[in-house]
Amino acid sequence: AVKQMNSLGAEIVDVSLPHTDYAVAVYYILATAEASANLGRFDGVRYGYRAENPKDVLDLYGRTREEGFGPEVKRRVILGTYVLSSGYYDAYYLRAQKVRELIRQDFAKAFEKVDAVISPTSPVPAFNLGERTADPLQMYLADIFTIAANLAGICGISVPCGFAEVNGHSLPIGLQLLGKPLDEARILQIAHAYEQSTDWHK
Repeated sequence: AVKQMNSLGAEIVDVSLPHTDYAVAVYYILATAEASANLGRFDGVRYGYRAENPKDVLDLYGRTREEGFGPEVKRRVILGTYVLSSGYYDAYYLRAQKVRELIRQDFAKAFEKVDAVISPTSPVPAFNLGERTADPLQMYLADIFTIAANLAGICGISVPCGFAEVNGHSLPIGLQLLGKPLDEARILQIAHAYEQSTDWHK
């Protein structure tokens, strides 16, 4: 895909994004904290699903959240409540916000040299539906290349760039294009040019 971009006229330059090694840890601290804070209002009284025939208010809250939230949502709420709790806020949430700023600065420096950053979308080929649901950590680690964009507040897109044979299945491989904040038009233009020069999307 990089060679194809080069053949289309793109100049390929290596850039350094040293703090993206921490992106998964930072993202799952901040995302779970935000989930905890935002989903706290879904108590079955004013917002969201409400359990039927509660015995009392504690039963209402407990069953509403038990029945209304899936396993991943519950996991995120519990983790987020932990990182925001007294004594852990500074150690986790505040420190994660500082590293988030370092990640943003890494991208800002890179975009002084380049118009777009290209990378894989995932560190592994696509996996079968439901294959990793029993191992949330493996699911989180598969996000390593995509979550930095969310932390840095930049735009991105993933386009097909090939297939890999995995256990007798032909599974897609994605190419990710990342751009400066509010530079979606350029990223869409690059993605379109790449797709028009290949057949992977067909």
